[in-house]
Parts: sequence; structure tokens; C-alpha cells
Amino acid sequence: MAVMDNIQDLKENFALFDDWEERYRYLIDLGRVLPKMDDALKTDETLVRGCTSKVWLAAHVKDGVLHFQADSDAHIVRGLVALLVAAYDGQKLSDIPNIDIEGMFSEIGLDQHLSPNRRNGFFAMVERIRSFGA
Repeated sequence: MAVMDNIQDLKENFALFDDWEERYRYLIDLGRVLPKMDDALKTDETLVRGCTSKVWLAAHVKDGVLHFQADSDAHIVRGLVALLVAAYDGQKLSDIPNIDIEGMFSEIGLDQHLSPNRRNGFFAMVERIRSFGA
């Protein structure tokens, strides 16, 4: 399994599962195939504030396109990171504000099935990513 190419692929894949136990397993599997982040990038500067788990996000822009690496010390959160990589990595900075991550979050059902702390952490990561395009 590879990290999905886009949001539509993710929505379709989540729709294949009948219950949330299977969807959580899929989310964890997405996190397992997320490329490893170099430990040298895991610094206080790349640490995302607002997450209960530790999440690191390091980005760079080349030719107006956002590229980033991210990691977490928690399995489900690492899966959430994989969702964000699929949605934002390789996107033009000008397109970042137009990505409907909130819609994907709801359509997949994460708005109903994540704890408030994980939900807050997810959107802290989204805000961090959006700040690169600001």
C-alpha cells in the first residue's frame, strides 16, 4: 500500500470499510507507509503546537510548490499526517487555501469519530501547513 495520491482516492478508500474499527486500521496502515522523517528534522522548530501527541512538520517550497515531511509518535496521528501529505504535498502554494480539508474530514467521518484532542491536533497541523502559503 502507498500513501494515496489525492483526497478523492482517500474518500473512496474510506468508503470501502463498513465500520470504524476497519477505518482506524486503514488509517494506521496509511501511517505505516508514510516515509520516515529524518530524526535531524525533529526539532522544537518543526514541532506542531496544539497536538497532544508529538507531531513534527518540516516544509520547503520549490518553484511555488509545497513539499513537506511529517511524523508523529502515535499510530493514529501518523495516519492523520498521511492524509495531510496526500492532500497538500506537491501542491502549488496558491492552491493550498482552496483545498477542502474540512470537507474531506467530514466526508470520511473523522469529525464524528476522533476525540476532540485528536481533532484539534489535526487542525493544528492544517493551520501549520496553510501558514507556509501565507
